Amino acid sequence: MTKIIYPKVTVLDVSKAFWNGMKPQKWKLFLMVFAIIAMNIVYIITPLFYKHFFDVIVVGGNTPSVVQNLFQIIIFVGLLHGFAWACSRVSHLANNVYQPMTTANLKQQSYNYLIEHSYGFFTNNFVGSLVQRVNRFGRAFERLSDNIIWNLLPLIVRVFGVLIVLFFINKWIDLVVLVWVAVFLAFNITFSRWKLKYDIQAAAVDSKATGYLADTLTNQNTVTLFNGIVREKQGYRKVIGEQASLTRFRWNLDATIDAVQNALSFGIEFVLFYFAIRYWSLGIITVGVFVLLQSYAGNLIDQLWGFTRIVRDVYEAYADAKEMVEIMVLPHEIQDAPKAKDLKFTNGEIEFKNLQFAFNETRTVLENINVVIKPGEKVALIGPSGAGKTTFVRLLLRLYSATAGEILIDGQDIAKVTQASLRKNISLVPQDPVLFHRTLSDNIGYGKPGASRKEIEKAAKLAHCDEFIRTLPNGLETLVGERGIKLSGGERQRVAIARAILKNAPVLVLDEATSSLDSHSEMLIQDALATLMEGKTVIVIAHRLSTIQKMDRIIVIDEGKIIEEGNHAALLANESSLYKKLWTLQAGGFLTEDEDGDEKAIEEE
Repeated sequence: MTKIIYPKVTVLDVSKAFWNGMKPQKWKLFLMVFAIIAMNIVYIITPLFYKHFFDVIVVGGNTPSVVQNLFQIIIFVGLLHGFAWACSRVSHLANNVYQPMTTANLKQQSYNYLIEHSYGFFTNNFVGSLVQRVNRFGRAFERLSDNIIWNLLPLIVRVFGVLIVLFFINKWIDLVVLVWVAVFLAFNITFSRWKLKYDIQAAAVDSKATGYLADTLTNQNTVTLFNGIVREKQGYRKVIGEQASLTRFRWNLDATIDAVQNALSFGIEFVLFYFAIRYWSLGIITVGVFVLLQSYAGNLIDQLWGFTRIVRDVYEAYADAKEMVEIMVLPHEIQDAPKAKDLKFTNGEIEFKNLQFAFNETRTVLENINVVIKPGEKVALIGPSGAGKTTFVRLLLRLYSATAGEILIDGQDIAKVTQASLRKNISLVPQDPVLFHRTLSDNIGYGKPGASRKEIEKAAKLAHCDEFIRTLPNGLETLVGERGIKLSGGERQRVAIARAILKNAPVLVLDEATSSLDSHSEMLIQDALATLMEGKTVIVIAHRLSTIQKMDRIIVIDEGKIIEEGNHAALLANESSLYKKLWTLQAGGFLTEDEDGDEKAIEEE
């Protein structure tokens, strides 16, 4: 597995990714922010009325005018609370639309970009980990949105509001609060930034654990058959043990933060009231100021106590989002060329011109391939395993990009046409078809979006799927299970053939299309394939040479090079032909060496 090197992701990259999802709901966001700011300004103003309330009691005594004044203060307080309640309702109603829709947008955007990554990208990543990244990306936004809008924004408004109010009451008390807030925030921010690397590690370990779990559960049958249950249990224990150790360490860090915050909270209450008592004894402040300070101190402690959690959640959410954003800023390996045009299919001539392909410029798979496949020609590719046959086909489908050279269809370089138009004109029946966990009708109909029920039934019949479909209780509406696990290998292959029949593309690629069929089924499918291949340019990859005798041309590939080509009879006539040796092996013999060290075929008696 080749390691993918992701681009470096910054806070700005994550912010841009979130903003792209938020833009459609931006006016609801602005309305919510305005309502929350207004609500918190009310919470700052309200204690001033309570201060005035107690000052009136202390100074005015028990007179009718004083009582009336007190009632007026309470009415004002009630109106302020009513306004705050209305702002709260508006903000919550706006959030109930803004946040779910934005989360859905972000998941859709991440999925849209992810699904367009190349075949090579998906072979280098666990599907379970990718699913986890998409889901965590949505959850990360929810956490960030909740913390910034409902916690951080009110905290900022209240801290600045309190400092402004105290500045006009007593500058020295205001300075004490300012220094305390600065120390509190500086400690939390510094400690949380230092802790960020462990939060990022935790997200990576979580993805690793999820990937391991998904991988072993997907291959449960292999684990059982190869007595790997104990090994896999131990492997999973090691992964989650690493996760548990890191979690324990992070929780100990959180406990340290709480201990320091406790000390700072006790300290500010003591210092504030020490100064308040001294200034009251000098007649500088009133009793109402004690009430105001008590209200502000308790409120600030509650708000700032939550700041640690806010910072922690913001950094953890950033770490979660960062993993998905890395994928979203990673350029797609296979992209349409600028101003790429649709493939104009005319005859179906395919030319491989000086084609070369290597993985990571170190492992050469195909070298100097020059082949012209004429319109309507049926060509077979054969050769030992690992010779490069499947890569040959994947390059034609642009699942990989050629290292050098060109592939032309009707004179058009496939690297300069749109991928969608290219693949629209090619049908592939793979060696190991993977089906959606959907109905048989959905899987067959995938070859032609919008196909009628009659067309799907006809394709199923031509591929002889009807033979097993009629035995199923729900017929074409039967769910096939994850990856088609409820069907046998041969049944899955017949579904893949039905899908190709329905697509009816002018170029047909068969990659061991009958390898999972028994002899009887293969005979039936060969008849369906013969009908399917009529009038098409066909490329067949085969190991069972008996299935390709009637091909117009057979191309033999070995170690990434074309070493011979011709029809069945011509290749058999060549005594040194690799094709002849492979044919002899499959006909019932095996290879040995004669006295001169040359290979020869020995027939079984």
